[in-house]
Amino acid sequence: MGTAKGEKPKLEYNYITIEQLAGKYPISMLCAIANVCRSSYYKWLSNKQNPSAKKLDDEALKQKIMECHSRLKGIYGYLRVRVWLQRTYGLNVNHKRVYRLMKVLGIRSTIRRKKPYFGSKEAIVKSDNVLNREFNASNPNQKWVTDITFLPYNQKNLYLSAVLDIYNNEIIAYRIGKRNDLDLVLETVQKATYKRKAKKTLLHSDQGFQYTHKAYNRLLKQKKMVVSMSRKGNCWDNACIESFFGHFKAECFHLYTFESEEQLIQAIEQYIHFYNNERFQKKLNNLSPVEFRTKAA
Repeated sequence: MGTAKGEKPKLEYNYITIEQLAGKYPISMLCAIANVCRSSYYKWLSNKQNPSAKKLDDEALKQKIMECHSRLKGIYGYLRVRVWLQRTYGLNVNHKRVYRLMKVLGIRSTIRRKKPYFGSKEAIVKSDNVLNREFNASNPNQKWVTDITFLPYNQKNLYLSAVLDIYNNEIIAYRIGKRNDLDLVLETVQKATYKRKAKKTLLHSDQGFQYTHKAYNRLLKQKKMVVSMSRKGNCWDNACIESFFGHFKAECFHLYTFESEEQLIQAIEQYIHFYNNERFQKKLNNLSPVEFRTKAA
């Protein structure tokens, strides 16, 4: 059976750790804790003390890889490191070898990391753009829009999911979560429909994985709502909710430094209350969303 991907670098770390602790603890105990054979460890130690030509070549290459990583502040991944080695030292090294050695060294690109994916891989449900950028409504609860925005703070993240009524630009429901997942969206919609009569209401979103999920579409069907989605990659199709998030970030989020989750949540709650009840809008005859809805009623 072949060695599993990532197994060799892990063994390397285990052997190095055993070597470092060998003077303090019995080798047999360290090998048992690390789940490696004593014979394998001693073989590794022997190869280290009497390295082969390939091992020496790898060690020299590691030094050059570390030079690249240090000089360029770690911005290159293994593919660009390979090109750097070729251009700087004239070395034609296979990219798989560079990847393996970088893994042994425990280094990787410090930028452009893949974002975590919290969605389901099951079949998606897409809907037409029923809203079609008609950002006006004659009555409350005719047209709603929804989206999620990402809020990084103090090396952590929060996500704000909101539903806005196009009639008066009022945020009728929102939820704050630590994960950008399906539950966050479902809870937001449930909260909105609990507060307002949503029968035959159009609810527009983008094509994020939460909104194309079967559970989301099933919920809207149960509530007898009309599903609408932006065209792929077209943020202007959902401009109303994007505008609200823009105001929130310019007028609140980017003005302060948030050290804790509690501080950020409090700021979100206070701003949405201000936005709904006090922040007048030209579109609403210089009334706040709640004032406009109340006066119309």
